[in-house]
Amino acid sequence: MAASPTDPDADLVALLTSHQSALRLYVHSLMPGDVAAADVTQQANTTIWKKREDFTPGTNFKAWIFAIARYEVLSHRKRLSRDQKRLVFGETLEDLIAEELPHHGRDLEAEHAALQACLSKLRAVDRELIHHRYQQRTPLKDYAAQVQRSAPGLRVTLYRIRNTLARCITKELAEEGCQ
Repeated sequence: MAASPTDPDADLVALLTSHQSALRLYVHSLMPGDVAAADVTQQANTTIWKKREDFTPGTNFKAWIFAIARYEVLSHRKRLSRDQKRLVFGETLEDLIAEELPHHGRDLEAEHAALQACLSKLRAVDRELIHHRYQQRTPLKDYAAQVQRSAPGLRVTLYRIRNTLARCITKELAEEGCQ
């Protein structure tokens, strides 16, 4: 049976669906490189659904779901607090990100698309280095030994690749009219 146009649950599902990419990217921005970000995003979706009665239609939905997601990230970090090996943002930086990102003028989805386009333009060896640095959990020195290069040399290469990506992303966004 189809939902009526005034069905608040259907309206919430439509809003949440349209903001799903932004929510996922927001959680990933608070948990860079953490493989648990997808799980935290899913937990945020569950909490959003449970708290759907608390949302006031006509208010900033994106800010509301980002606040819920932030609390889910904090909850996740509390569960991991015994693991002192993890690097987590300080509370001040996290507060700044949480306050600014939902209202930030940039479009996270456009930035993500620009990053993907720019990554595809890199040489395969450079993409592999970026993949290793930001998605793998092994030390750079191990990767250096694997590819028979020095770790300091790879750090310089990473610096250059990041600069190239930054310039490319800026250009891609300008072409799309996102800046």
